[in-house]
Amino acid sequence: MDDAAGNILASLGRVHLVDLTASEGLPYDSYKMCVSTLMQSLAQYSAAIIQLSPADGALLRSGLDSARYFFHQRGYNSNEAVHSDDSREWCKTSGYYVDPQMCLEMYDYRPGITATDPSSEMELPPSGLPDIFSVLGKVSRDILDAISFSLNLRSCAFTEILDNIPLRSQEVSSSVLSACCHSRPSFEGAHQHSIASQDNGHLLMFSEQEQQIDKTLLTLVKPDRSGLYVKDLHGRWILVDGDIGPHDVVVYPGLALYQETAGYVNPAVHKTEVDNIHGCMFGRCSLMFKLMPRSVARLSGSEMRAAGHGVDAQFQVPIPVNDFMQTDHFADQLFPKTEPSLHTEQDSASFNSVMNKKKGNARTKPLPPSKRLRLEAQRVLKERVQDIADKKGIKLRFCNLKECESHIQSLDSPCENTRTEIGWPQGVPFVHPHDLPNKAKLGFLEAYEPGWTASQQEMELSFTEP
Repeated sequence: MDDAAGNILASLGRVHLVDLTASEGLPYDSYKMCVSTLMQSLAQYSAAIIQLSPADGALLRSGLDSARYFFHQRGYNSNEAVHSDDSREWCKTSGYYVDPQMCLEMYDYRPGITATDPSSEMELPPSGLPDIFSVLGKVSRDILDAISFSLNLRSCAFTEILDNIPLRSQEVSSSVLSACCHSRPSFEGAHQHSIASQDNGHLLMFSEQEQQIDKTLLTLVKPDRSGLYVKDLHGRWILVDGDIGPHDVVVYPGLALYQETAGYVNPAVHKTEVDNIHGCMFGRCSLMFKLMPRSVARLSGSEMRAAGHGVDAQFQVPIPVNDFMQTDHFADQLFPKTEPSLHTEQDSASFNSVMNKKKGNARTKPLPPSKRLRLEAQRVLKERVQDIADKKGIKLRFCNLKECESHIQSLDSPCENTRTEIGWPQGVPFVHPHDLPNKAKLGFLEAYEPGWTASQQEMELSFTEP
């Protein structure tokens, strides 16, 4: 896997599920290659394509056909359940509801709530949903295991935050399978008064404000036509379902996985655009499986710390899943927008600007030098080092401080290749900057922060004075 880590994927990664399924004993080369491809694709494109078995692919296609018919045969009733924005209901949705503003209809299948034998013939759901839920649930857990292997976590590291298999008596699934229909022409006709976008009959495009980040661990999508866009590493919108085969599904990570992996797996920012929809009487249908953490769990990043990864302060406080789901998260807060053309000027002035902002705040006392140094090191890690690693397809796995003091003296240490690839400064242990001694933090900043030497004198004096 390390040999392939430096490769850059020219397009969305595609892996066979049969090769991504873990087995006892040493990992096969095919497994390591598939895990590497999966992780590179998630790092570059925030999505990947998983090829299922022919039998599972046929089951999903049958489910899509049934979903198309289910939505097509429904009329519109103004009293239909409208999608609620109440975050407290995140693990209680079930059955049919609509989102008029998004021209979206959904049928949620949630084990423990959704009736499998509806009494009303008018409410017959799309067929095969329990079987599809089972298949995609297994696929998503296999993908999670592959991610834990890549991060050097324990086997089944995420089991504690997932639902029981099978569910126990009276338990309700946190995960959900949704049959979705975007922009069904007959549905649009009934909602002309509530559709804000005036299209020319060829393209219905949801605005930038409609871009979404799921609060899932993973989301798996099987569409009947293209339209799903995800932002890549450089902030460009990439069509991720334009070239999927009959047995393929798209997978992308969500905010819960980002939180549980302490930011090592970024969530996908996505949106849906439906092209030439009026040429299709059914709209754009898809099956969407959302693997969610169980409602009574806590997201803590403890497995990442146990594996020796550096964990930033924002991830160190455990957060109950229910609280996490009811907290607003915005893409601009997670991924601040930057102007590439200004990077050179920002690099030379970044330290001074941060310090000036801190000193200019009359309501707060100046931070002690050690804390200011730690915050600067964490910022440079995120803005400089992580960018270098992402471009090279390298996952940063930091060492333990005591162990790495001997590593840096050896030519065949386990972290030698990574340190060389990312230009890690000589003599500085390869540990998370948060855990470096102050002198080593200074060396780290000198290596990665242009203009640092001229700005560090105050801190250097603070650390050298008796």
